Amino acid sequence: MVEYYLQIRFAHVLLVCCSGALFATRGLLAIAGISWANMSALRWLSYTIDTCLLTAALMLVTILHQYPFVQPWLTTKVLLLAVYIVLGAYALRRARTRPARIAAYVAALLVFLFIASVAWQHDSRGILALLVTSAPG
Repeated sequence: MVEYYLQIRFAHVLLVCCSGALFATRGLLAIAGISWANMSALRWLSYTIDTCLLTAALMLVTILHQYPFVQPWLTTKVLLLAVYIVLGAYALRRARTRPARIAAYVAALLVFLFIASVAWQHDSRGILALLVTSAPG
């Protein structure tokens, strides 16, 4: 499976982008009050993308022998993923008011971007690691 590392990593990154773009689109539709934000076809597309994303992630874990709860940056990603899922559920379905939906949507997008920065940096501080290391002083 090691010989497929680059293809699997590419698929993982592409699926992250697709998952984030679909959530961002559905969230905007939900905030706008457009009912098809939660239609079954879009939900199933989201489930399909996320299942493929998880499969690619598990394959990468197997290839690289880097495991959550052993590697701090992977632990951060997994824990923040749970936060992102909860915020996303509130943004798309659970929030009762429009301001709560907007707050959950913005928070979910920020968590999503932070997870991506953790993955990019392989550092549990994510983008904050760059800010700390480049600070004058």
